Amino acid sequence: MARFRIARRSPLPPAEAWRRVTDWDRHGDHVPLTRVTAAPAGPTRTGTLVTARTGAGPVAFDDPMEVVLWEPPGDGGAPGRCRLEKRGRVMTGWAEVEVRARGAGSEVVWTEDLRVARLPRLLDAPTSLSGRLLFGRVVSRLLDGR
Repeated sequence: MARFRIARRSPLPPAEAWRRVTDWDRHGDHVPLTRVTAAPAGPTRTGTLVTARTGAGPVAFDDPMEVVLWEPPGDGGAPGRCRLEKRGRVMTGWAEVEVRARGAGSEVVWTEDLRVARLPRLLDAPTSLSGRLLFGRVVSRLLDGR
């Protein structure tokens, strides 16, 4: 599997950083040819299904994920944690998001372990690098409010 980790510091308080990086629909604004939806409507919780549809027309695939852990940051300084399990035929694996207080702001750590169906393991390193670059940009832009 291709594993990567991204850490970003932000001047935002943990609750706001959490809100921005778990605004699933906004992720699609920063990933080319991708639209992200979450169901059911309303606040995210354990059991929420997040689907990223990537591609154009008939050349597209879904990356369905289920939120299996949902713990927003606590008022007492406890970090927020979210885990998504990938449930698709093309993409498998998991992603974890952690948001913790760091100084006057916060730190977001995104860790992902993914496998692309029919892609040889020989390509895990380039897949990991691509994921780190893409999601690093996504997380940075979400935190910046873009």
